[in-house]
Amino acid sequence: MTLDLYFARRYLKAFGLVFGAFLGFLLLLEMVEQVRRFDTSDLGLAEALELALLAAPETLYRILPLIVLLSTLVLCLGLARSSELVIARAAGRSGLTSLAGPVVTVAVLGALAVAGLNPIVAATSLRYETAAARYAGAEASVLSVSREGLWMRQGGAEGQTVIRADRASRDGTRLYGLTFIAFDPDGVPLSRIEAREAVLMPGAWEVTDAKEWRLAGSVNPEAEAVTHASLRLPSDLTIDRIRDSFATPSAVPIWQLRAFIAQLEAAGFSARQHRVWLQMELALPVFLVAMMLIGAGFTMRHARFGRTGQMVVMAIGLGFALYFLRNFAQVLGESGQIAPALAAWSPPVAGILASLGLLLHLEDG
Repeated sequence: MTLDLYFARRYLKAFGLVFGAFLGFLLLLEMVEQVRRFDTSDLGLAEALELALLAAPETLYRILPLIVLLSTLVLCLGLARSSELVIARAAGRSGLTSLAGPVVTVAVLGALAVAGLNPIVAATSLRYETAAARYAGAEASVLSVSREGLWMRQGGAEGQTVIRADRASRDGTRLYGLTFIAFDPDGVPLSRIEAREAVLMPGAWEVTDAKEWRLAGSVNPEAEAVTHASLRLPSDLTIDRIRDSFATPSAVPIWQLRAFIAQLEAAGFSARQHRVWLQMELALPVFLVAMMLIGAGFTMRHARFGRTGQMVVMAIGLGFALYFLRNFAQVLGESGQIAPALAAWSPPVAGILASLGLLLHLEDG
């Protein structure tokens, strides 16, 4: 038990060093990128640092498997050079048993990353998109999904129009049970339209079975309400803008993802991408353990055996191969080729089995 705690502390130290190095390097890169991306007259050093701090967590979270792999290489190479693994084997502990402490540590770090770092990344990425859009003068998201249905926003120089619908087609271009509320540039409501259905056409909504209330300058809007069998309402929305406005799975905290999936499906949209992402997040601790075992399998040999550089390169190469296999499985899951659970869990399980086979062959075979 004492030896397991010692190896776990050594791994935590190696992880902290590698994580800190990547954090400092990414902050510098992000600051340079923000200064290059935006007009320097509107973006000072403090603003660039703020954007870098908001963008760095997402990148760190994405490369967490690489950080775990490199931390394992630092740990195992250090233990091999100091002959501590030789002493552990001489005391009757196999190389595989010596990895119990680091494996548990990686699993706990993965669980903490999913439970704690994931919501932080979701919050900082949304704040970064908002701040970046403000500096770039771009438009914000036009679509939001809630328990009350889905909401859209369109507008121009003549004012804004808020659209609420009970549900929609999968691409968001056909709405059912909807309400249009038009506002002037000062935010004063001008009119309200309720309709059974609306279809997005180039430059306009084709509305069916609508009732219109004129709110501006009307004493009794209900008495002056007008019904329309069909109505054409100008719109600057496009299919691409609606699709781009959906919250990406990574922008939704893991604790809210199941509810968001239910809301998305209730609104009529496909939530397959979000389901795959949820399973990928739940499988992340297992995937990190697989990356850790891959790194250990190639670098637990004693330094006297030589070929250390070759072994490190092979470990990194196999780690990247497993990482790309995981991304490929994610694409297959999002396209519906395989089940979401299979897409998320098969690569880490395969990586663990392959690395255990390698460890058993090299250490105990």
